[in-house]
Amino acid sequence: MSTPTDNRRDLVTVIARMRAKPGKEQELRQALEALVEPTLKEQGCVNYDMHQGQDEAEFGFYENWESDEALDAHLNSPHLTQFAGRLDELLDGKLDIQRMRRVG
Repeated sequence: MSTPTDNRRDLVTVIARMRAKPGKEQELRQALEALVEPTLKEQGCVNYDMHQGQDEAEFGFYENWESDEALDAHLNSPHLTQFAGRLDELLDGKLDIQRMRRVG
């Protein structure tokens, strides 16, 4: 199975993880699903894969971006800043975002 970074080691990879507050699992899922389509249309987005954990309160994204600038533009996009305004309402704890580059 291939991944976007197999032939593109220069991509910026993002792993984002979060946990829904008790009782907010479906609301968080819907809010996250609403991010996928507009994000995939953004310049520099290679992939934006949403995941839900076997523990249904856990969510994550595996993303790859053409550059740090493209990722920064995403983080400042209207749909993402609107979602960020709801973090206290929806998340149990902090949103964990890690920027990485493939080395192996």
